[in-house]
Amino acid sequence: MSVLIHVFVGLHIIGIASLLGGFLTQMKAMGAGTARFVPAMLHGALTMLVTGVLLVGFREMDGGTVNNIKIGVKLAILFVILALVYVKRDEERVEKGIFAAVGGLTVVNIFIAVLWT
Repeated sequence: MSVLIHVFVGLHIIGIASLLGGFLTQMKAMGAGTARFVPAMLHGALTMLVTGVLLVGFREMDGGTVNNIKIGVKLAILFVILALVYVKRDEERVEKGIFAAVGGLTVVNIFIAVLWT
């Protein structure tokens, strides 16, 4: 079970990298007002959702404890990110505020994962 958990942690990190990487590649365009949500951002957020839910299940099946409040906060933030990216995914230009909010929420989610023990 330990190997399975580690594999899904790796996939979860790949999802985070895809979401944050998509945001970072559009930073220059955000300054120009032409930023858009690239498909990698949506796929990364969906990967984070699926792997995160599976990781919670695997951890509980393995007899480990899960901080349900932390997971709930991370899940709520991810749902906001997913909603924004999904709704605006086909638009040629996304407002700076919405685009910056997705990047900021992604970073907040990363820091919650790392610092909240």
